Amino acid sequence: QVQLVESGGGLVEPGGSLRLSCEASRSISSIYVMRWYRQAPGKEREFVAWIDSGGITNYAGAVEGRFTISTNNAKNTVYLQMNSLKREDTAVYYCNGQKSWGQGTQVTVSS
Repeated sequence: QVQLVESGGGLVEPGGSLRLSCEASRSISSIYVMRWYRQAPGKEREFVAWIDSGGITNYAGAVEGRFTISTNNAKNTVYLQMNSLKREDTAVYYCNGQKSWGQGTQVTVSS
């Protein structure tokens, strides 16, 4: 089973940017779909974005146009570039692939 480790979270002001990384313990090229989810305080975990092995992407409506998911297969890493961040983007962000989850990375958007 693949192990996933997220990084890149932090505190950012509204309108700012962050790039999250999710490093896998083995090649992700054979994993059909990699996903990002997030969970805000007091809310259920929600889908953010996915990318398949062919590079096709899909986004939740709340982040489309602001977030970009991508992969670097040579580094076994999935990225989530987050631009024009809003306070409502504050959450713990999780990486998911092949039924495995990372530990999450906290993103806080606040002035």
